[in-house]
Amino acid sequence: MRRFGIRTAVVFCTVSSVALIAGCDATTVGGTTAGGAQGTGAPAGTYGASPLDNPDGTKPGLAPLTSATDQAAARKVIEKVATKGRGPKTGYERDKFGSAWLDTADGVPLSRNGCDTRNDLLKRDGKDLTYRGSGSKKCVVMSMTLNDPYTGRTIAWKKATATAVQIDHVMPLSYDWQMGAARWDTAKRKQIANDPLNLIPVDGPSNGSKSDSGPASWLPPYKPIRCSYVVRFAQVSLKYGLPVTVPDKKMMLAQCGG
Repeated sequence: MRRFGIRTAVVFCTVSSVALIAGCDATTVGGTTAGGAQGTGAPAGTYGASPLDNPDGTKPGLAPLTSATDQAAARKVIEKVATKGRGPKTGYERDKFGSAWLDTADGVPLSRNGCDTRNDLLKRDGKDLTYRGSGSKKCVVMSMTLNDPYTGRTIAWKKATATAVQIDHVMPLSYDWQMGAARWDTAKRKQIANDPLNLIPVDGPSNGSKSDSGPASWLPPYKPIRCSYVVRFAQVSLKYGLPVTVPDKKMMLAQCGG
């Protein structure tokens, strides 16, 4: 399980209730991220597709939503999300959502293609990919470049330092469990755990700091991406009929000018 609040990068922020709720800007010392992946500033606009133009999550990454028009459209998506209190975590186990990175989860894009979910997502979002194997066996990504939307940095990743890039469940599985997935059958839990709409390869330490937090408690350090992030959170919520807490919805609207 990911531990909350642990970062290997040095984070500079004011210790206040605002900083704790909304997150803060992170500076990675020496241009590197945890695990030895080299990090540089990624050019603006290179983080992938707009969530508004990517309703099934098959397009790469997560582009910022900065225009007034896009942010108004984002708020309309978020406004559709239902709210309720967060239920107990009793009975939650990761295995109840299936083994990690199944290729056999039915009802989601990219399943049953011969590659596990993690490698599918690395291929979707990575650039300059190298693989183990060749031809039809090109499945396991060995190295790539990732423009990380959560930190705004470019990461040169190698499989030897695998945890430097992790696959984030935008709507965390424990959160899903507490908001209604505890009552689902295993097949539906496998879907949300392997649905590319709910999955983004990102900087490992940033993902670790998130744990199972909702948007009221954690947001990506890179501020320009926050509206896109909460739209994606809302899209997963709506697809699977899972509510969010009232504070989470309030924070989500605030990130898109609401």
